[in-house]
Amino acid sequence: MAIDQADTQPYHWLVDMLESVEVGLVVLDLEFRVQVWNGFMENHSGITASKIHNQVLFDLFPDIPKAWLTRKVDAVALLNTRAFTSWEQRPYLFRFRNTRPITGTEDYMFQNLTISPLSGSTGEVEKICLMVYDVTDIASGKRALEQANKQLARLSMTDRLTGLLNRGAWENLVGAEYERYRRYSQATSLVMFDIDFFKKVNDNYGHLTGDEVIKHAAATAKSNLRQSDSIGRYGGEEFGIILPETDAEGSRIICERIRQSIEHSIVNTTTAPVRYTVSIGIAQLSGSAKSYTKWMQQADEALYAAKKSGRNRVVVFE
Repeated sequence: MAIDQADTQPYHWLVDMLESVEVGLVVLDLEFRVQVWNGFMENHSGITASKIHNQVLFDLFPDIPKAWLTRKVDAVALLNTRAFTSWEQRPYLFRFRNTRPITGTEDYMFQNLTISPLSGSTGEVEKICLMVYDVTDIASGKRALEQANKQLARLSMTDRLTGLLNRGAWENLVGAEYERYRRYSQATSLVMFDIDFFKKVNDNYGHLTGDEVIKHAAATAKSNLRQSDSIGRYGGEEFGIILPETDAEGSRIICERIRQSIEHSIVNTTTAPVRYTVSIGIAQLSGSAKSYTKWMQQADEALYAAKKSGRNRVVVFE
């Protein structure tokens, strides 16, 4: 009797370990019937081992991607070698709710998965072992870091006052649009505009009111643009717009809409209601611009001509 107990003691230790380990352990036969279902799986699924035994996995978990898992298991059985998938390839195999308080922002448990072949006495693969690892902490941390990096990248390209592209980011797009024109020769136009007599706004009402006017000009211009257009704050009260696949006449129509919208608006600031106008210059890209900076200079010259001829108007570079 003592010998029998000694022989079976390691087996009990193994069972206790498999039941208490913080890894999901599932053994399937080649028909996907469940043979082993450890405590981790019981706790997170709410299904006991006795209830799921010999049940087809897909019948109880219809959310599992059957075609994908079948391909994986068939390859493991055929090649008699392990396969591994990470949460980055597939967030989870079993749709278990996340129960970790540290990563409470995640709805579901992120999982890594190991698929291992189990051979019988003949050396043939008879069963498949799935090992499910809870990696929610790692996944949540990495996702938060990626989101923070995206936010930093966005902030590095954004003007803080208006939310538009800042000068560097917008000017990079001007360069890219110039190169696109050189390859495809499609009509494209550049717009520069600024607020008329902006210094008087600051002098009469203060810089905070001036900021409100700048924000209003940015929002009004953006609301009159198409999704394919790119607007940025070039500096101070000056803005730039790229109008792809748009000739000078099409650009003039868009810019007149912006100019009139601003002219007929009232900015209700904390200091006083403010009315203002803008002057706008347009340059359609042509062979005369030997660089994107020359193209910008042409739009700036058209803006200067609008200022010189009385302001509150649109001028196309000739």
